Amino acid sequence: MKAKLKQSKAKLEEAHAALISAENQVERTFSDLDFAKNDFERFTKMEEKGIASKQDYEASKNKLTAAQSNSNSAQAKFNEVQASIKKLEAEVEQDELNLSYTKIYAAEDGLITNRTVEQGNYVQTAQPLFAIVPEKMWIVANFKETQIANMKKGQPVKIKIDTYGSKKFKGEVDSIQRSTGSKQSLFPPENAVGSYVKIVQRVPVKIVFKEDISKYNIVPGMSVVPEVKVK
Repeated sequence: MKAKLKQSKAKLEEAHAALISAENQVERTFSDLDFAKNDFERFTKMEEKGIASKQDYEASKNKLTAAQSNSNSAQAKFNEVQASIKKLEAEVEQDELNLSYTKIYAAEDGLITNRTVEQGNYVQTAQPLFAIVPEKMWIVANFKETQIANMKKGQPVKIKIDTYGSKKFKGEVDSIQRSTGSKQSLFPPENAVGSYVKIVQRVPVKIVFKEDISKYNIVPGMSVVPEVKVK
């Protein structure tokens, strides 16, 4: 994309140089045309008085015709270069806009994982390039609906992570989802008509760490056992 923008700008610079040249040519042909007009008028009057030959009169007339033709050609070339510049300016503007789209901004800080591209690869619109694991970690625990009756935001939580054995991290309840996990799934289950089988639902609860865990290698997907102190 940068190469295309550079090429477009180079063409635009060449067009501006061509415009200056075309403008100078227009000025020269205007000067030649003005001289030819005056010369023709002079020989016309002299021919009418009989002091100029028919040959000189025709020569001045031919020079005027040639000067007019050259002037028209120069003006047409000037107009053509002007139109080309407008087109190239639009191309440069579009290339700059397209280049701005190639800048990728992360929604938040974090570490890159699941990278699917390498430098120099071509990508398509909406193609996933990588995933970002945020630096701030939290836990989503799916408690049974019978366990959340006395659960509320701010309650302390002891967090046990299989990776770190018996160590218990400090945390607290941040929020409780206002629907069960099954209702938030892509295809929510529907109870069959006439079914009286009671299924205990799970409710996602967000738990945040209340201590510095930067020195621990805690990543998404780990097995966690949280214990919420409700009383």
